[in-house]
Amino acid sequence: MTNPFDLSGKVALVTGANTGIGQGIALALAKAGADLAVVGHIAPDETLEKAQALGRRTHFIEANLLSIEPVAGVVDSAIDALGGVDILVNNAGIIRREDALQFSEKDWDDVMNINVKTVFFLSQAAGRHMIPKGRGKIINIASMLSFQGGIRVPSYTASKSGVAGITKLLANEWGDKGVNINAIAPGYIATDNTAQLRADADRSKAILDRIPAARWGTPQDLGGAAVFLASSAADYVNGHILAVDGGWLAR
Repeated sequence: MTNPFDLSGKVALVTGANTGIGQGIALALAKAGADLAVVGHIAPDETLEKAQALGRRTHFIEANLLSIEPVAGVVDSAIDALGGVDILVNNAGIIRREDALQFSEKDWDDVMNINVKTVFFLSQAAGRHMIPKGRGKIINIASMLSFQGGIRVPSYTASKSGVAGITKLLANEWGDKGVNINAIAPGYIATDNTAQLRADADRSKAILDRIPAARWGTPQDLGGAAVFLASSAADYVNGHILAVDGGWLAR
């Protein structure tokens, strides 16, 4: 039988694959057979080297995703270098922490620009390539704060609620065109974005006390979900936000 999770011959375009969740997802896709085009302002040398060691073709695209100016060129570059884009993972994102009363306009705009605006327009650019082919997979990275309010992260909460909405909107518009748009909502994962929380002993304990799995997640914990959503095994999954959270939302 053909393995429905096999991504051999596919090209995955992944933003923010230098470390953390993006790196974990990119390498999981590479292990499943996908070639990688990775996007960021710094070349993710470790990610590229590990993918190449698996026999995958790789391509780095330097771009500052705080602006949508490079978006069309990102997709074109991946197509020129690797022959197409079959999978898009919108992982790049930032977080800014401050009380709502003191939160600045710049921190609002920076987070919303990369976490929502770029996600939409990069999906649009990829969709213009995927729809004529009649196939494609787009995976957005949502958050527990796509479901909840959070504390001291107003623009991040708004942005991840926006990611959930964009995911559903695009699924509605493109579902009959062979393109699947879904999202992964990571729980509390040990990455740079959660370093402040993990360093706060009281806050970290409160988080762990609520997680049935009783541990922080790792970037590798998200790989299986990404491979599933990128594969033909998920052809009838569309507009879904898949929580990978150790049971956090079940509490």
